[in-house]
Amino acid sequence: MKKKNIRSIIGAGVFAALIVMFVTLGGSNLKADDTATTTAPAATATPDPSAAPAVDSASAPAAAAVEPAAPAAVDPHAATAPVKTETAATPVGEAKTLTTAQKYERLWESTGLKAFVDGISQTISGERSASEMAVNKTGLLPLGMGQLIMLCISCGLIYLAIARGFEPLLLIPIGFGGILANIPVAGISGPEGFLGIVYAFGVKTGLFPLLIFMGIGAMTDFGPLIANPKTSLLGGAAQLGIFTTLIGALWITQLFPNVINFSIKDAASIGIIGGADGPTAIFLTTRLAPDLLGAIAVAAYSYMALVPIIQPPIMRLLTTKEERMIEMKQLRHVKKIEKIIFPLLVLGLCIVLLPDATPLMGVLMFGNLLKESGVVERLTKTAANELINIVTILLGLSVGSKLAAEQFLRAETLGILFLGLLAFSVGTGGGVILGKLMNVFSKEKINPLIGAAGVSAVPMAARVANNVGLEDNPHNYLLMHAMGPNVSGVIGSAVAAGVLLALCG
Repeated sequence: MKKKNIRSIIGAGVFAALIVMFVTLGGSNLKADDTATTTAPAATATPDPSAAPAVDSASAPAAAAVEPAAPAAVDPHAATAPVKTETAATPVGEAKTLTTAQKYERLWESTGLKAFVDGISQTISGERSASEMAVNKTGLLPLGMGQLIMLCISCGLIYLAIARGFEPLLLIPIGFGGILANIPVAGISGPEGFLGIVYAFGVKTGLFPLLIFMGIGAMTDFGPLIANPKTSLLGGAAQLGIFTTLIGALWITQLFPNVINFSIKDAASIGIIGGADGPTAIFLTTRLAPDLLGAIAVAAYSYMALVPIIQPPIMRLLTTKEERMIEMKQLRHVKKIEKIIFPLLVLGLCIVLLPDATPLMGVLMFGNLLKESGVVERLTKTAANELINIVTILLGLSVGSKLAAEQFLRAETLGILFLGLLAFSVGTGGGVILGKLMNVFSKEKINPLIGAAGVSAVPMAARVANNVGLEDNPHNYLLMHAMGPNVSGVIGSAVAAGVLLALCG
């Protein structure tokens, strides 16, 4: 049955390719016919011996300048011969037409396969054409070969989303956008392509990340943070990776000046990966380093998806078994009035202390106020479901459009991926270490594992902290405790973005 399905799929693909070929050839024939009709030879004018001599329009002004012409006598009974302008006749049969071989050559030039073959041949020979260098000046590989590799990478992202369940809501649109962006000739991600139009409308303006934050606010419960405010410190400590990586990016630039060249704005955009917050990373990067958006967005969302793989080894390395077994007391009940006041209070502090962060913080708290007010259920459901789902699709495709080979396959991208992993790891470690330090000065013990949830990968980081705690103590449920630093990390990453925007923007 599987073999029959495979044969059917292959047959359908071949049939579709033949249809495209014949349609293209038909269009070429029509175009050639139109060209022949347009350039058909004009009728040859037969000179009339009885006609008046033709007037040379080029020499008429000069003659008039020398001597004014006397008015000619007009005979009303004489027939006036029309002035005829002779046109050089085009011999029949010399209209430019395409031969069958030329049509097939034109069809071959318009295929993606030709671009891939050229890229492979240029990679093997080591020579690159002038036109290719003009488009892909800083690329590590020829364009066709780079597009082929990026198609494989994009398919890999889709595989991770479907087969492994790594952030499928984001990786599937990003992966598919990467496929569309690397189709030769089509120009889908260009300024006039539909992905380019969507990118200019929603990502370049910063609109999509803001709408995503509104939806996150409508889905987030800040109750655990309100019930245990000191866990906000853990969310703040997890932002240590952002500023550590900023310094690291500048250091790498000094270490390899001829290979990697990160400006202070580039370094700030790379550092925000450590917050593990995709919308915040996109929001900041579109303002500081839009050329790095593809690599930074993919790194941010990839590391968010890899939280269950990256964080547990770091958490086990920095804690003892006794610390991982610490049980925390049940959180107190948070009143409704507290939840309503909280978003207004946070926004007020942001207005007074850091106005640059108010775009992100404002929409986040607006979405949360919709949820906690309890009187606008329709708006809450729209922000938390339909709106955020639509924007997620468009945002993912737009980010994927920046995976074009000429923008992604550069030496800087490798540095971004390495620095992004460093930022994420340092952020995880910073939260855990602060949790250990808080146990030294606090009467109520805190399980340092919840410090790792300070990165704002909501709620995956909190689930990972809970699962690692259950490994050593099956009765130690840390999920609600870990949600405190987790949602605090969302606020912390937005504040960090505001600080970087104020300092580097």
